[in-house]
Amino acid sequence: MAAGKSVTNLAQVAAQAIAEKLGVDIVALDMTEQMVLSEVFVIATGSNEVQVGAIADGVFKALAEIGEKPIRREGKGQWILLDYSDLVVHIQSQELRNYYMLDRLWNDCPRIPLSVSEAR
Repeated sequence: MAAGKSVTNLAQVAAQAIAEKLGVDIVALDMTEQMVLSEVFVIATGSNEVQVGAIADGVFKALAEIGEKPIRREGKGQWILLDYSDLVVHIQSQELRNYYMLDRLWNDCPRIPLSVSEAR
């Protein structure tokens, strides 16, 4: 079963917010065949701890503007996770992204195409 349209749209909003804060390597994974609680993971990279925080704040604000609030926000510094139940957003430093390799861990999950505009 593929991720639903509404959660895919939320992933798109999150991805655009990430791009606007100059996050890179943005990937959305369809987790419906692997996870019970979440449909989509969005994974992105920030260049340093300050940027990781700014990206997470940008995602929080963008999704709040359309009425979405996270169930929880975990982490700080090099890895921040925003849990919206069906959507989970991971913002990592390059060092932790390379170490944990979530993209590789979930490599068998289909990627969801994202369309993001350049940062304004």
